[in-house]
Amino acid sequence: MTGALQVYAGPAARARLAERGLRAEDIGLIPAAAGGPKGLALNGLDRHLFGDWLARSSHKIHLVGASIGAWRMATAALAHRGVAHAFEVMAEAYVTQEYDVLPGEKRPRPEGVSRRFGEILAEIFEGREAEVLAHPRWRLHIVTSRGQHKGLGLLAREGRLRTPLGYLGAFAANAVSRPLLGRFLERVIFSDPRDRLPLTLNDFTSREVHLSRANLRGALLASCSIPFWLQAQHDLPGAPRGAYWDGGITDYHLHLDYRALQASGAPLVLYPHFQRQVVPGWLDKALKHRHRATAFLDNVVLLCPSPEWIAALPGAKLPDRNDFIHLDAEERRRRWRIAVAESQRLADDFATLTARDSLQALSL
Repeated sequence: MTGALQVYAGPAARARLAERGLRAEDIGLIPAAAGGPKGLALNGLDRHLFGDWLARSSHKIHLVGASIGAWRMATAALAHRGVAHAFEVMAEAYVTQEYDVLPGEKRPRPEGVSRRFGEILAEIFEGREAEVLAHPRWRLHIVTSRGQHKGLGLLAREGRLRTPLGYLGAFAANAVSRPLLGRFLERVIFSDPRDRLPLTLNDFTSREVHLSRANLRGALLASCSIPFWLQAQHDLPGAPRGAYWDGGITDYHLHLDYRALQASGAPLVLYPHFQRQVVPGWLDKALKHRHRATAFLDNVVLLCPSPEWIAALPGAKLPDRNDFIHLDAEERRRRWRIAVAESQRLADDFATLTARDSLQALSL
């Protein structure tokens, strides 16, 4: 195990790695977690994976992401000027984003953040939606959280009173049982119309709709719309009416049932992540008993930064959303750019590991 990168795997994945190492042709799906600025720490690894390593194979691969993870996976399909360039543009766009804060307030208002963030996505993706959807190998799937219309329907539309009440109810329901969260929110995945997501989604209230040129940017913005930080996106084209929020609310780290892939020709899930734990939903962050690995992850290979690598970053931590509040813009940008630059070490370690004929991974 090298210094910057750690490799964890479920039992089926560990056996395959020990037998033949990690090969590009074995990868059938790549998840990408929510987590805001933490995703910047994976930028160098993303550039290497999509720009070099996966090019050694020729089969289709499913890319599924929530929030910044959805943005990362959509970026992988922007190959016109090269994948490395696309990820560099994404990182710089994320690092340089700024939002006005009104006098006497501590953080920007959601309507302003949604407007500016929508402009950032438009600068990158507008007019290129067809390119993303026509990638010859990648099949993109964007995870969002849609407010339920049944019951009280508090989250069916966004509102000054109904949204806080709805999320208070969602928090309480989730604390009792994750499936109860489905009374307030459902998982809606906008999927490449050429191939549905090859997973069984019966762990939580779910539905899939077709991703299209008309709803690609709206789905991306919705998937990044953190409640109370951004506004919900309503009535996306081709999808059921309603309010759509951050995909991380229902699927913070995409702890999905990946085992169906084991019967395919590419049975492994390669998961570049910023931590070892795969937390099911955003509301589960404080519920440590839900952070444990399950059989869902048996065929997952998880890549994450080592504690030593993180400790060497400015502030001895990954970039996070609170940096907008606690750091001035110049210092925040400086720290985040260092994290992006240092992420190349993760890629270098990955290149070393994948050159081996056998790989010993830590247990998830």
